Amino acid sequence: MGAAMKLRDLANPSVYYSLTLAILAFGLDRAQKAFQVSGDCIALGAAPCVEVLTSYTPFAMSGWRGGEIVPVTSFFDYVLVWNTGVSYGLLDGLPVWSLGVIMLVAIAALSVWWVRAETILIRMGLALCIGGALSNALDRLIYGAVADFFHLHWGSWSFYIFNIADVAITIGVIMLIADLVGLGRPRKPSA
Repeated sequence: MGAAMKLRDLANPSVYYSLTLAILAFGLDRAQKAFQVSGDCIALGAAPCVEVLTSYTPFAMSGWRGGEIVPVTSFFDYVLVWNTGVSYGLLDGLPVWSLGVIMLVAIAALSVWWVRAETILIRMGLALCIGGALSNALDRLIYGAVADFFHLHWGSWSFYIFNIADVAITIGVIMLIADLVGLGRPRKPSA
């Protein structure tokens, strides 16, 4: 009976919609980084481009190594910054391999939750989180740090520097919170 339940679950459209979202989140982030980041920054687990001592305006929009800044508005810059920690630079002092282990455990836990999820909102939110987390984990493996590009700031106050994978994770978390507060669930008839 357990196998029949699994086969029935595969017929659920939320499985395919959420897998598409995970692939989209992963693929868009990877495509941007493949275009933007220089190929000589790839060095499995090493970090040849992470130590940036200066910033400058680049001549081209591809082949970046870090430190590039393109002002777009008074509150937004397009940059390449290497994040050696996790969100907001937390755990910055840990070795790359330990951050990789933490990310793999988190991805495994999210994947188990995704398999057990029963609503489309949870599945889609988790898929976005998994797709984004996988792409950032791959950054750690191939670059030695996560490549972040979008810098929001106000004057000298810097809010956040993030990438497409971070956007996917944030939208995924918002979807999980929406489910938590009951959005997207059928209302129970009042007695």
